[in-house]
Amino acid sequence: MNFNSKLLKDLVKTYGPSSNENDIRDFIIKEIENYVDEIKIDALGNLVAHKKGNGKKIMISSHMDQIGLMVIDIDKSGFLRFVNIGGISPYVTLSQKVLFENGTVGVVYSEPVDDMSKLKLENMYIDIGAFSKEEAEKMVNIGDICIYYNGFDENDNIVFTPYLDDRVGCFIAIESIKAIDTPKNDLFFVFSVQEEVGLRGAKTAAYGVNPDVGIALDVTSHGDTPKAKKYAIGLDKGAAIKVKDNSIICHPKVREQLVKIAKENNIPYQMEVLEFGGTDSGAIHLTKEGVPSGVISIPTRYVHSTIEMASKKDITNCKELLVRFLNSNLELF
Repeated sequence: MNFNSKLLKDLVKTYGPSSNENDIRDFIIKEIENYVDEIKIDALGNLVAHKKGNGKKIMISSHMDQIGLMVIDIDKSGFLRFVNIGGISPYVTLSQKVLFENGTVGVVYSEPVDDMSKLKLENMYIDIGAFSKEEAEKMVNIGDICIYYNGFDENDNIVFTPYLDDRVGCFIAIESIKAIDTPKNDLFFVFSVQEEVGLRGAKTAAYGVNPDVGIALDVTSHGDTPKAKKYAIGLDKGAAIKVKDNSIICHPKVREQLVKIAKENNIPYQMEVLEFGGTDSGAIHLTKEGVPSGVISIPTRYVHSTIEMASKKDITNCKELLVRFLNSNLELF
């Protein structure tokens, strides 16, 4: 299997929390600029890459932003208090290293807690090795955002690293852009901002693109680990075609087209019914008069942790399904 590990590693290791996606956007532009007809950055910061074709106007959205921690106070001893940017678990974050945009490294720890089941983010702090407020302020300011300190590991089967959510969606979009030479349809690849804080980028990008069809690329949860909640999604079982989550019930004709293409091309797939969460399609499908939308999901273990894990075969199958969908004759109505 030909899997571009270097590209995925570079994507997950590039700084880009919600509202500060500049570095990751610049990286993606360099990767795709020779493979698209037009690149635009909209007012909110979304990267919109147009690959011209004559068929349906399709918006493919994968979000660039990462969850993180924003500094809200620096005490007299140089310890940083913070709030979450996106879905942050205190149990996952305790004792983790974090990285600020300027390269400052810190560790997250907590005040003494008698009952760890009651641990909250408000009981926690970031230690950057400063011994006074004045010293800390030379390295970090109020409003700065840090992300989990990155490592990338893989074997023949899987990759595990922070921020597969949703850099693996960006990876699939980039690889698809490179794989499609002459599009049948009119393709708008959106690398969106601020998904982790409310699907904000996809909402404004969809309004600007005004697509006929929307497709989001994002991770989904799993039900294949010991005593996991019953959920018919597992790693290495194929691309996940979403039926619903908390943000959308996917348009049946888009979903049916994805299933049809998977069957016709022997692409392993599984149907996803998620009881929580949402993706960019949750915003896309409500744009203007409405946009028929669906989602290709990448089954991922331990989402929003420092060891998110996905199957290389699943990632490859998601990319294959997307490419064939984008090059199909979409007769949805």
